[in-house]
Amino acid sequence: MDKVFISGLRTESVIGVHDWERNICQPLIFDIELGADFTRAAKSDALTDAVDYEAISKRVVEVVGGSTFQLLEALSEHVATMIQDEFGVEWLRLKVTKPNAVDAADAVGVVIERV
Repeated sequence: MDKVFISGLRTESVIGVHDWERNICQPLIFDIELGADFTRAAKSDALTDAVDYEAISKRVVEVVGGSTFQLLEALSEHVATMIQDEFGVEWLRLKVTKPNAVDAADAVGVVIERV
């Protein structure tokens, strides 16, 4: 399986379980690996045969920006399902980082993998 990655995709969302978090947008950082067979794209050299990481990035920012999940786990599953459904990606690994969520840590987050 071949892979394409999107690293450090920054967006904002209403995310969190605390009352104060329900009224503000907070930064989130996405690192996404996308797996598929790139043989056709390599032969044709055509974007239509490739995993369009620009289109996926724009869609992730749009979906996340309009979401209001409490848990990173729920948001991550939603984004992963959207990517697989809309872009036909066979495999993905999605890491979502929430900076400043815990005072004593640089960041917290979740990692999910879907086949």
